[in-house]
Amino acid sequence: MKAVVYSAPEIFTIREVPDPVPARGEVVIRSTLAGVCGTDLHIHSGGFFAEYPLTPGHEITGEVVSWGTGVEGLSAGQHVVVDNASACGHCAQCGRGEPLFCANFLSLGVNAAGGFAEQVVTRADKCFAADDLPSDVAVLAEPLACAVHGMDVLQLSPGADVVMIGSGTTGLLLAQLLLHGGASRLTVAGPSEFKLRLAKSFGVDRIVQVSRTDAGATAATLKDMSPGGYDVVIDATGASSVVQHLPGLVKDNGTVLVYGMCDEADRVTWSPYEIFRRQLTVKGSFAQVNCFDRSLAMLRSGRVSSEGLITHRFELDQYGDALAAVRSDPTCLKAVVAP
Repeated sequence: MKAVVYSAPEIFTIREVPDPVPARGEVVIRSTLAGVCGTDLHIHSGGFFAEYPLTPGHEITGEVVSWGTGVEGLSAGQHVVVDNASACGHCAQCGRGEPLFCANFLSLGVNAAGGFAEQVVTRADKCFAADDLPSDVAVLAEPLACAVHGMDVLQLSPGADVVMIGSGTTGLLLAQLLLHGGASRLTVAGPSEFKLRLAKSFGVDRIVQVSRTDAGATAATLKDMSPGGYDVVIDATGASSVVQHLPGLVKDNGTVLVYGMCDEADRVTWSPYEIFRRQLTVKGSFAQVNCFDRSLAMLRSGRVSSEGLITHRFELDQYGDALAAVRSDPTCLKAVVAP
C-alpha cells in the first residue's frame, strides 16, 4: 500500500509499504478520508510526542477491510470512524481513572501509524459505526471529540459570558458546544472574515475581526467590548502571544482555558499574585479519550453542524500541499486527504 512515511521531523516520502496485518482484536481500515489539522504541523516539526519513523494522520474515517481473531460486530465494507487514542488500562494513571495521562498512551498518527495511508490498523474497540454519516461529516468526529473533552474540562456554568479567540475548525466545533452547553453569550474573535461569517451562521452571538499579528490590539478590542471582563476566556489559536493576554480579559474568579496547542518551547509571563488575588482558574484541554460516542451523537443529531468546514481536498500524493494549505493559506479552514 501507499503511505506517507516520516523518517525524521520534516523529512517524509510517499512510498509503498507492506499492507498491515491485523493481530487478535485488531481491524484493518481502508482510509477514505483523513483530516489535516494544526497538530499535524507540530508533528511535522517533531512536536507533540511524535515518534519516528511515523505515518501521521489521526482524524480517520474509512471502510473495514479485514480483522483478526476475537473481533465481532464488524463487516467487510462497513463505514467506521476511528478513535485514534488508546490507554493501556493498567498503569498507575489508568488505575486512578485518568486514562488521558496513561504512561503508555498510544495515538494513531502520533506515536503509531496513522491515516495518511491507504490502510491503517487499529483496535476493534476503537472503531465506531458510521454508515449513516457522510464521510465529510464522519471525518470530523475526532476534532469534535476533542471539543467534547474541552467542555468536560471547562465545566461551563449556565449563563456564563464567554469569549473565544480563534475561529479554526476545532474552535468552531467548540463554539457550537459552548452555545448548547450553557453560555449566555459567546463572542468569537479571529482574523478571517469567512470563518467568522461561518461562526455567525452557527449561532455565535458576536463576531469580531481582529489582527492576525497584533495580539495586544486584539485584547484591547475585546476588553472594550466587555470592560468588566468575561466569565470564561478561551484561546483556540495556539499562539502564545494571544495566551499572554488572557488573564487581562477574564473577570475576577473567572476561568482561562488554554485550548489551542502552542509550541512546547513557548512561554508566557503571568503574575502569580494576580491569579492568587483575583482567584483565577487556569485550565488546559489536551486531546481526548472516550469521547467519540458523544461526538458522534452530536453529529447525528445535527446539534453540531459541519456545513462549510471542509474547504480543501487533496490526494495522498499531495500531502505536502495539504500541510502548506493548513499552514499558510488564509482560505483554508479544514483540509482533508483522500488516500
